[in-house]
Amino acid sequence: MELQGSQPGRRFAVVVSRFNEEITEGLLRGARAAFAEAGVATGDLTIVRVPGAFEIPLAARRLAKSGRFDAVVCLGCLIKGDTMHFEYIASAVSHGIMAVSADTGVPVTFGVLTTMTDEQAAARAADGADNKGHEAAMAAVEMATLGRQFGEGSGHDG
Repeated sequence: MELQGSQPGRRFAVVVSRFNEEITEGLLRGARAAFAEAGVATGDLTIVRVPGAFEIPLAARRLAKSGRFDAVVCLGCLIKGDTMHFEYIASAVSHGIMAVSADTGVPVTFGVLTTMTDEQAAARAADGADNKGHEAAMAAVEMATLGRQFGEGSGHDG
């Protein structure tokens, strides 16, 4: 789907984890850049910060159920350590985000890094074309546009 012109009146929420903040702030910069490229007005973008990745699905659910947003972007970073914690959290977060979208009908995009090393995370959050926050935001814009074509959305005029 080509995204032509601006996205007037489309509203987006971004849930971003504070854990691994040096990485998640890079993801957020990428998401903001994507929204700007798509013509989303700054006033149509809401940023919500949560403590860690585990808290992302609950915040995303509340935002999606509010009826105020055409899509929700989820940004976080999990880096593999020496214990099973990584696997449990990564599984819970991915399933939780998917459930929010399925249960609410609101597009919720996955910009949660699950990497083996700090270096891999940094590469995916760096400014530029490979930024995963940018990719997640562009997916949200595309899905919101698709939803509007099917007469769906947050209920505001569009």
